[in-house]
Amino acid sequence: MPDVAIILAGFAVGLIVGLTGVGGGSLMTPVLIFFFGIKPYMAVGTDLLFAAVTKAGGTLSLARQRLVPWRVVGQLCAGSLPASGLALAMLHHVGPASAQVQSVMTHTLGVALLLTAAAMLYKAARGKVLPRTLDQRDLSSATRARHWSLPVLFGAVIGTLVTLTSVGAGAIGVSVLLLLYPLLPLPRIVAADIAYAVPLTLVAGLGHASLGSVDWPLLGLLLTGSLPGIWIGTRLMRHTPERLVRSLLSLLLAYAGTKLIAF
Repeated sequence: MPDVAIILAGFAVGLIVGLTGVGGGSLMTPVLIFFFGIKPYMAVGTDLLFAAVTKAGGTLSLARQRLVPWRVVGQLCAGSLPASGLALAMLHHVGPASAQVQSVMTHTLGVALLLTAAAMLYKAARGKVLPRTLDQRDLSSATRARHWSLPVLFGAVIGTLVTLTSVGAGAIGVSVLLLLYPLLPLPRIVAADIAYAVPLTLVAGLGHASLGSVDWPLLGLLLTGSLPGIWIGTRLMRHTPERLVRSLLSLLLAYAGTKLIAF
């Protein structure tokens, strides 16, 4: 496995994440499985820590700009972190390398990619233009969900999905946030999605590491490429046709999801 190819793959995924906001899991995990021949359970575990480190950097930047709605992050984590713990306990019980778990991971990953592709395509074709800013009183109202249980419930679903597949905290998470918090400005929705993914992917990634499901040298090479890729992507973001890029990516993810289901 050539190191340069892995670094370039990390750079490409980081660049795309910076340009489009698509979660790294929906791109990196299929790349590791199809192009580098990594076992699904090892690809998922490695990608979870890959996402935790890269999104932590983004969260720090967003927090300095005071864009992170911490109430929303807390509500989602209240559901996603316990669900991740339960999914990890199941993996500890049955073993991540068993044939049954490999099959569940592969097919669940395929379904998650198809859902992500559908969410991206819908956002590209029908996405609403949301306000960029709100005053403090309106912001307080906008961070209240229609019912307190909804973000906890959706957080639990995403937490389980992310732990099993490393996919779900990106485009699916943004789509859920748009439904639960329709008055929240788009920059804050993106900030909430990135921020809540950090503890979720960290907990899930460390859980996979305890199972021996993380390839540490591979993780280091991926981060070597992804960190400068994200830095460049965020600076080119305003100069790219977002709808075209998201539409093309949705088709790519749909192809990868279909291939995994038939894997």
